[in-house]
Amino acid sequence: MPDQDTHHQKSGKVSFDDIYDMEDPRAYFTELGAFGYKAPEHGSRLFAKLIEEKNREADDDSFNIVDVCCSYGINAALLKYDITLDELYARYRSEEAARVSAGELAVSDKAFYAARKKEDPPRVVGVDLAENAVSYGERAGLLDAGFAENLEDEEPSGELERAIRRTDLLTVTGGIGYISEKTFDRLLGSMESAPWVAALALRWVSYDDIADTLSKYGLVTEKLDTHTFIQRRFTDKEEHEYVIGELEKMGVNTEGKESKGAYHANFYLSRPLEEVARVSLEELLAGSLR
Repeated sequence: MPDQDTHHQKSGKVSFDDIYDMEDPRAYFTELGAFGYKAPEHGSRLFAKLIEEKNREADDDSFNIVDVCCSYGINAALLKYDITLDELYARYRSEEAARVSAGELAVSDKAFYAARKKEDPPRVVGVDLAENAVSYGERAGLLDAGFAENLEDEEPSGELERAIRRTDLLTVTGGIGYISEKTFDRLLGSMESAPWVAALALRWVSYDDIADTLSKYGLVTEKLDTHTFIQRRFTDKEEHEYVIGELEKMGVNTEGKESKGAYHANFYLSRPLEEVARVSLEELLAGSLR
């Protein structure tokens, strides 16, 4: 699933749609790497803090994540394995990677990641429209299960419902704006209890309808007001000017953020009211904001 920065390729807006459903993630890392794409790095750092907090109250050691718009399973890679986003860029943009087929790369990846597995990693179920990307994530061992389903238009399959019934955390680092409250409603409606929901969304994308839908499941949505997260640099002057113009129409101050040449995203967390009252969002994320 394309990240929200590819939203409809209108005016000066640049689209990266072609790289999100290929046989392997080499083009994804090559093209987005050229513009310093950082969303998975921010997401994994923030999600790790949430996992740590939720594990304090857990009855067992298992932790189940549903990663929406999962693409090739990059968020899963960073959460389950001892690896950094920079190391993934280096791997998939290397001469060695360029010399092998997609099938050979998947086999190599499976061994590569297995050797770096963290102790008690979370189980990650991926959901995305991109069938090739989801399949790669499964074959490479990044996704414990993957589902290429369009939850904007269709109910989840029985297999997906069973896979996500017990979910502790639902994550999105790209795709808000492509997916709406419909996807969230169908996912949470398939779960035995509401998970925490954590999402990064570009500052020009409204999260209001999603927050309203999550409230039906007893979740209170907070936006982190003290910090935003660089997603990627603008590709050119035209894209930069277009985005600045759109944000100014919304009354969003771009000074020191988009004005400096990069997209910025907001972070949203939805959790039960008693959890909101127990610990503030800023305290919860202490040490992970940079």
